[in-house]
Amino acid sequence: MSSKKKQPKTKKPVQKKRSKRKSGKKKQAAIREVSAGGVVFRRSGKGVSFALMKDPYKKWTFPKGRVEKGEDLEETAARETLEELGLEEIRFWDDLGQIDIWFRDRFEKQGKLVHKDIHFYLFETRSNANLKPDPKQHAMAAKWVPMSKVLQMSDYKDMKPIVERAVKLVKAIVR
Repeated sequence: MSSKKKQPKTKKPVQKKRSKRKSGKKKQAAIREVSAGGVVFRRSGKGVSFALMKDPYKKWTFPKGRVEKGEDLEETAARETLEELGLEEIRFWDDLGQIDIWFRDRFEKQGKLVHKDIHFYLFETRSNANLKPDPKQHAMAAKWVPMSKVLQMSDYKDMKPIVERAVKLVKAIVR
């Protein structure tokens, strides 16, 4: 028999676990908001196009805003759409659904966390309607985009189901 001594197994160094306690800061509660907005289309000799606006974050999107006291969601959507795009007249077609977003508001809320439910509605405007975006209403620019390109032009991924539903409904309306 050999007289080899068993070597003790070496263990990996153990590090003290850091506690997961908070660093004295309270967890910031999100500001809860409800908004409504519109997806607007027009029919013209060139086909169907949708109104897109550039927001203060320099992204192409659709008009929306907070519900004011005494307004229902559809009224808010119509008001915000008219104000932000500078349109004179729109006609309600249908409910497009709702999205739920979380973001840090750099403008009005100084970086606070916002949890917003946004309800969207489909509207139509006259074939010769011009867009007159209002920067005071957070619409930095606006343009008409052909229906075939509106999904690609919309910069917010969470808007995809809303835009897809709008395109589907408009195709059914204009046939």
